[in-house]
Amino acid sequence: MIRADRCRWLSAVFAALALVGAMLSAGAQAVEKKPLSIPGEGWTPNEDDSWLFDIRSGRYRLGDGVRGYQTPQGICVDLGDVVLALDLAVRVDKKLRRATGWVFDERRSLTIDRETGEVQAGSARYRLDATTIRDTAAGWCVDLDSLNQWLGVPLAADLSNAVLRVDSKDKLPFQLAAERRARAAAIRPQASFDLASLPQAARPYQAWATPAVDVVASAGAASDKRGGSHVQARYEIFAAGELAGQSFDARLSSDNEGVPDSLRMRLYRTDPQGQLLGPLKATHYGVGDVSLLSTGIVAASAAGRGAVMTNRPVERPDAFDKTDFRGDLPAGWDAELYRNGQLLAFTTPTGDGRYEFIDVPLQYGANRFEIVLYGPQGQIRREIRQVQVGMDSIPPQQTWYWAGFAQEDTDLFSFANRRRGAFHRGWRGSLGIERGLDTRTSIAAHAHSLLIENVRRNYGELALRRSIGATLLEIGVAQADDGGGAARASWLANFGETYLRADAMRGWGGFVSDRFVNNINAITSLSLDQSVKLGRTMLPLHFDLRHVERRSGFDSLEASARASATFRALTFTGQLDWSRTKAPVGPDPPDNLTASLLANARIGRVRVRGEARLALAGDGGDTRLALIGEWAAGADAEWRAELGYDRGLARARAGLGYTRRFDKLQLSGFGEVASDGSVAASLSLAFSFGPKSGGGWRVSSEKLASRGQVIAEVWMDENGDGVRQAHEAALPGVPLTAGHARADAATDAAGQGTIDGLEPFRPVLIGIDAGSLPDPYVQPALPGVVVTPRPGVATRARLPMTAAGEIEGIARRDGGNPVEGLLVELIDAEGRVRAATVTEFDGYFLFEGVAYGRYRLRPSKASAAALRLDARFTIDAAPGKATPRVRLGTLMLKPARRAIVAGDDDEKRDRHPLNATMLPARPIRHPPSASP
Repeated sequence: MIRADRCRWLSAVFAALALVGAMLSAGAQAVEKKPLSIPGEGWTPNEDDSWLFDIRSGRYRLGDGVRGYQTPQGICVDLGDVVLALDLAVRVDKKLRRATGWVFDERRSLTIDRETGEVQAGSARYRLDATTIRDTAAGWCVDLDSLNQWLGVPLAADLSNAVLRVDSKDKLPFQLAAERRARAAAIRPQASFDLASLPQAARPYQAWATPAVDVVASAGAASDKRGGSHVQARYEIFAAGELAGQSFDARLSSDNEGVPDSLRMRLYRTDPQGQLLGPLKATHYGVGDVSLLSTGIVAASAAGRGAVMTNRPVERPDAFDKTDFRGDLPAGWDAELYRNGQLLAFTTPTGDGRYEFIDVPLQYGANRFEIVLYGPQGQIRREIRQVQVGMDSIPPQQTWYWAGFAQEDTDLFSFANRRRGAFHRGWRGSLGIERGLDTRTSIAAHAHSLLIENVRRNYGELALRRSIGATLLEIGVAQADDGGGAARASWLANFGETYLRADAMRGWGGFVSDRFVNNINAITSLSLDQSVKLGRTMLPLHFDLRHVERRSGFDSLEASARASATFRALTFTGQLDWSRTKAPVGPDPPDNLTASLLANARIGRVRVRGEARLALAGDGGDTRLALIGEWAAGADAEWRAELGYDRGLARARAGLGYTRRFDKLQLSGFGEVASDGSVAASLSLAFSFGPKSGGGWRVSSEKLASRGQVIAEVWMDENGDGVRQAHEAALPGVPLTAGHARADAATDAAGQGTIDGLEPFRPVLIGIDAGSLPDPYVQPALPGVVVTPRPGVATRARLPMTAAGEIEGIARRDGGNPVEGLLVELIDAEGRVRAATVTEFDGYFLFEGVAYGRYRLRPSKASAAALRLDARFTIDAAPGKATPRVRLGTLMLKPARRAIVAGDDDEKRDRHPLNATMLPARPIRHPPSASP
């Protein structure tokens, strides 16, 4: 009975489901056979009603034009063209009759469903009527008023100029992108400039230039369960200026009790062009606290009071396969060294307040080093160094020299409370000369006098360097006056993504030097760098193996492996270090194994930096962990949270800091508690002050003494002589550039702007951000002025502005067809490329914002070669007050295969009257592009 009832119930359910399925199938067939349609009103697209609009946002043209029609109800525009012009994330599917995506913000979705006759834009819904969307041969032509509602962007049709104007109070993403492209186009031609050919702004050395001063002061208190309670106060003062026609700097730092601990002073000059000391043509000399260079076998880099001079390039490394980095590092700071994005080393301050990265290995090719300094209250400083290693390490038939002496580890003004090492580090000196024999070969000779372990030793050293293919080999020998000697061979190689480095050196006869200390008799090392691609991620790998032999019988073998990777917002570097020591008698010490990890990530608004060091075996050190989080608390403030653990102290700690940057100074506070009950707190103040251009003093939170400064003066040059006259007005609010980047500075009411933070002794092009000028018809008269900054003093750069015009023309082949896609260059009177543009489909080209003056137009050689046109074509143009808009008309370009008359050199051809065939200028069919 139960089974029969259940069967009848199931039969009824199946019958009901079958009936519903049949109804749905019939409905689907009905929909497929006859889609929902909206009745029309009889208008059909025709050529007489068609338009080709330009979309313009201010002075910028967006996209390549928008097709549209004039209908009885108003203007309709092609949806696909608008999507491309405004760079919208919208996909139009004509087959499914749907358009989906989002508009300017992922939270503002857009769905157009012509089947249901409905549009959803964000949270708003709209109904489609007969005239909202019309089908044309190109696609969907959407009523302009309806499209404005869906997009939330006011597009106004200007039929007299065939333009759709974007009138928005807030700048939308496509407007910001157009401004970025404009700025990039304005700066990009300058990238190919030879800085030596550009106008130079030099600051003559003075008998006295008031120095700029950087001040960092901190005070703190701690109650340490292990070390007791104490209060400390530290300060560091750095000043840089000019004295007796020389640059000088001085650095005074204190100990934890506020007592002066170190005073370093230096008098020097640096000239990258090598015009110092008359016939010596030195690039640098200095007296006071200086650093000595290193060599491969004998001398290591050393600092002390003494003197140096050299004609080597300013940024050339000490040795061909390694270099040294040394700088000042206050107490509580840490320093990290990166090469090509890989962490190489990290360090804490030495006893004399410096950081040192000694004998940093170089790779064959480009080496980009970044030194990152981290302060105790969240300060971060970065220094970038570029080192190139290759066959052109020294030009052929050129000679470089270096000479210096110093009392090692001794400041110019010493303090009695400074601690010294077990051995007295006395005076030392070195003299070296290097000569390029040919493009692949160079030879070097050095003489040294060193005090090592309280014994004076004199040395001679020779080295021969040879480039072989993509490798570089150096062989060197050294001889000491006590009969000892040493030899060394070093090899660098680059094979695609693989970098190899092999080094071997051995001493005999009891040879002792900076490289052979602690009874070292021989060192052999091999390293490999390889980049591995994992999907879209490049994984740089590094392997290092080192063997050290000692005369005492102790031998050690060291190996390390390092990997760096970036996954989205996470960057990390992990390193594994292993070492084994073999004793001459008795049991060998246990192996040491240590793992290190450094990670940087961004989680939302928080920047996270983590460090870990784990002693896995042996006595490789204590385990230490640190995690630091930083996040902005507004435009000028930042929070810092820190967690740490030290196994050696059996203590965990947590700290919180706050940094506020004001216009005049930077203030930081930090507090910390530990798991054993220890507490600490500190307050830090940093500011700089220096002379102001118009007299008086200025105080800034920027580093004024350790960096260079430029004062730019901008005015309207009415007569075009480049000299400001009394009646020529200053231009306020003009944005400035330094190199390829826009500076955070603009001119004031007096037409002056100050750019701080420039790298000393590195030439930089100071210019005007023409892409951000409000008036396109007022432009810079110069591409910029090259300044070589000096620390602590400001160099003046004068940047005249002038009225601007336009140059337009049409490029056609000799047969009459228009030339599309030809890159046309605008050359100024000095032969520099000031701008470049590409011809349109009909050969039309336009240069806007061209400063008044004389110019020459020519096709780019590469572009002309690709289009098989004669690249020697040139024509002159001179926009000015009488003719601000120069119409060149139609330019007939000859094919590249056309024979050139023998003896007709470039200069004659440029002056030839038949070089360009001039035809009457055509009327413009559509508004010209406003994109720079």
